[in-house]
Amino acid sequence: MVNFRTEKVTDHITRIFGISTELMYLVEGNQKAALIDTGSGFGSLKKVVDQLTDKSVIVLLTHGHVDHAMGAAEFNTVYMNHKDDQIFRLHGEKAFRWKGMEMSQDYKLLEESDYIETGDVTAFHDMKGGDHFDLGDVHIDIYDCPGHTKGSVAMLIREEEVLLTGDACNSFTFLFEDYSLTIEEYEESLKKLKRETAGKFKRILLSHGDGNGTVDMIDGVIQVCEDIKNGNADDISFQFKGTTGYMAKEMKMPEMIRQDGGHGNIVYNKERVFLDT
Repeated sequence: MVNFRTEKVTDHITRIFGISTELMYLVEGNQKAALIDTGSGFGSLKKVVDQLTDKSVIVLLTHGHVDHAMGAAEFNTVYMNHKDDQIFRLHGEKAFRWKGMEMSQDYKLLEESDYIETGDVTAFHDMKGGDHFDLGDVHIDIYDCPGHTKGSVAMLIREEEVLLTGDACNSFTFLFEDYSLTIEEYEESLKKLKRETAGKFKRILLSHGDGNGTVDMIDGVIQVCEDIKNGNADDISFQFKGTTGYMAKEMKMPEMIRQDGGHGNIVYNKERVFLDT
């Protein structure tokens, strides 16, 4: 049986802890609520959300990965950037989902009854930069930030001055898959996000770890991109599900803190640094 832990982040935001290191966020206004991401799809997330709010709930997915979007089928109204449809379909295959859960410390506790069927991506509403969601006294603004996936977005909870970057920009951004953008393209995404959100947030929330990012996270990852391009990366070999990538900056494990004290990191493919390679 899956148990979800929750904690209050602000008056309007509640963090929900998943079982595969993923974090979800319930943002509640005075008229309705928005659930940002739906986790791995094991255990009923809806039961937890129903205990937290009696308002109608929409779902906003930061991207289509297995640990962020697989609980979506429990909810009626789901938004996701359709550039991630193919990733969602791949990650939504039952065998893929069960295989991914082997990394969870709670894997041996899972039962077939915990499995939430994968949602129908064709029923999802498209979502992209420039979209806005009105929850009453709280508004969520969407910003494109492709790189981790082509459809990755960041979300600004406007009145709280909180920017949720999800996996689009964090302390350990995965950028080594074939569908990820090059380092050069990703850096441009980050610079655009920085321009568009300048002066609008005082806090960054992440979708893994303890969920608390530093306000200079975007600047830190932009600098990591520059270091990779200029050949100044540490390039520590990193294995993940049979794929080899390279950590740009050496980390202290298991704390997941950079050895040099900087903020933000990237795991990348050396063959996909520049756009013309």
